[in-house]
Amino acid sequence: MTPLLLLPGMMCDARLFGPQVDALSAHHPIVTVPLNAHDTMEAMAREILSYAPPIFALAGLSLGGIVAMEVLRQAPQRVERLALLDTNPLSEAPERQANRGPQINDVKAGNLRRVMRDEMKPNYLTDGPNRQTILDLCMDMAMGLGPNVFENQSLALRDRPDQTETLRAFKGPSLVLCGRDDALCPIERHELMHALLSNSTLTVIENAGHMPTLENPTDTTAALARWLEAS
Repeated sequence: MTPLLLLPGMMCDARLFGPQVDALSAHHPIVTVPLNAHDTMEAMAREILSYAPPIFALAGLSLGGIVAMEVLRQAPQRVERLALLDTNPLSEAPERQANRGPQINDVKAGNLRRVMRDEMKPNYLTDGPNRQTILDLCMDMAMGLGPNVFENQSLALRDRPDQTETLRAFKGPSLVLCGRDDALCPIERHELMHALLSNSTLTVIENAGHMPTLENPTDTTAALARWLEAS
């Protein structure tokens, strides 16, 4: 059975994929990979490849999806199948790049909780009955990771390369998935990735924003299960 590597989003840990690990681990070896120690996508990917199995299935959400694309660029022969969730294959827009420095400085000054609360978390989720519970979990994950991880991940996102040609070259079974109401990585970005990946399925999850793994775990897990069995 091919191992599954799960790469979480910015300022998230393995709990982002908690429902999927619970549902899928009976039949699939699963490893959740922290993305904490480096400030470039290239270094993050190299670290993952240094301890990953020889062949693996790879799924990432948001930042995790961007790192997954860099893993694929560096070692396409090792990635059997690819799932990209609520992410973006393009390099960062200049206006977003310009905001990274002030945001990092704010966090280094001791304001991580405020930045997460006021500038990031409001963009994550759609309205739903579990919104506050998920927002509380997001804050707990972020505060547990701390300001140094925020800086590393912000710099990596700011300087990330365009990965459209990486996706165009990949022929393995692929899933492109996003929440219907994702304001950070809209559906148009996922339609682009679906068009680039020749053997891909596009799935839009209803009643979900940027974190469908937690907002609508049933439909998200079902899509991942189908992808894991696809040929």
